Amino acid sequence: MIVREMTEADLPAVLELEHALFPEDAWSEGMFRDELRQRPATRFYVLAEERPGALLGYAGLAAADGTGDVQTIGVRPAHWGRGVGTALLSALLDEAAQRGCDEVFLEVRADNERAKKLYRRFGFEEVGVRKRYYQPSGVDAIVMCRPDARAGAEAVREARGG
Repeated sequence: MIVREMTEADLPAVLELEHALFPEDAWSEGMFRDELRQRPATRFYVLAEERPGALLGYAGLAAADGTGDVQTIGVRPAHWGRGVGTALLSALLDEAAQRGCDEVFLEVRADNERAKKLYRRFGFEEVGVRKRYYQPSGVDAIVMCRPDARAGAEAVREARGG
């Protein structure tokens, strides 16, 4: 698996996967372009490929003033449980640590047990709920935080299995 920084040339494949994964609340091309325009100042976006051009997943981080926020993570369902999410989240947390983030936040759908399990493995804790955050479904968002992100390199290695 190859994990590398996302470029605007990757957007067609990313958007195709985004719409397949999140049909009700997918990000638009404009939203992704706006995020990518903020690199490297406050944004970091990566993707995972099986080989060049074979997208497995993507992820993004916003980081400013010592705080990180996982903006998005999406993994092709056929590759769930194969370490793609782990690799993407590891890349984001490594970047957050390099940027001096003291903590990293994220929102996850309340009904996404697979993602919550991954985040807990990386030391994220539930800190709040955003009622009916995801629209139009009305599903709550669980707000999670990983304190002391700069101490994350060891936890990332442990979560990776060594």
